[in-house]
Amino acid sequence: MSEPTGVELFIIGNEILIGDILDTNTNWLCKQINSLGGQVLRATVLRDNCNVIAAEIHAALLRGTEVIITSGGLGPTADDLTLAAVAQGAGLETRLHVQACQMVKESYDDMASRGILALGGLNPAREKMAWLPVGASPLHNPVGTAPGVLLQTGKSTIISLPGVPSELKGIFSTSLQQFLHVTFHGGFSVAHTITVACNDESVMEPVLSKVTSDHPDIYIKSLATTLGESPEIDITLSAVGSAQDTLDKLLSAALHDLKTGLSALGIGHTNK
Repeated sequence: MSEPTGVELFIIGNEILIGDILDTNTNWLCKQINSLGGQVLRATVLRDNCNVIAAEIHAALLRGTEVIITSGGLGPTADDLTLAAVAQGAGLETRLHVQACQMVKESYDDMASRGILALGGLNPAREKMAWLPVGASPLHNPVGTAPGVLLQTGKSTIISLPGVPSELKGIFSTSLQQFLHVTFHGGFSVAHTITVACNDESVMEPVLSKVTSDHPDIYIKSLATTLGESPEIDITLSAVGSAQDTLDKLLSAALHDLKTGLSALGIGHTNK
């Protein structure tokens, strides 16, 4: 089975690292990418430091990561540094993008017309959101004012999304859909969970290790809980790929071997 498209996530913002804001974007993006048949290789939270962000972007490009997604740092304030850092990491300059500038203006005009903001139009801080890495394209933001940004460089694509969850989800679910469909080839994910009548992972470990070794395309994970909370543990089997029929067969075979091995140990199990 071919390797799934690899993705790295960079979640950017001091507010996350000092505990003021709970990062929910990582969890949401991981779920979306997994459902598309992709594979998140790593997720990193970074401070608002242009050189640090640029270094991480550059390292991901050197690793040949197919899709790099950043979240946060696209706004009008001085600590919104993501686009400048992406450009630096990719060895590019930034330039005022005419279409992005129009997108920003129209968003502020719309907000003003609906009484959400007092003033529409552009000012230097708003215009800052339209300075993109050379060669990048803006992505319409149906919820807020900062466009998302898509940059293809070499064999990698860098996608920069706002940190506000509703804006990130809005762009991902609309403006980014064509790119996602092409990139992930209409991929799939499959999963199945069983509940086993045993709360000791060490007892089940020989079975889990054998099934994992015999079925390398299936990810098998026992979801341990605090000892004493429950006499049961859930075990999840999952896989991603481009052909659902193939995935279903692979998962079914692994599930059969797992149940057979648990039964041999005298451990009962039920489908969840």
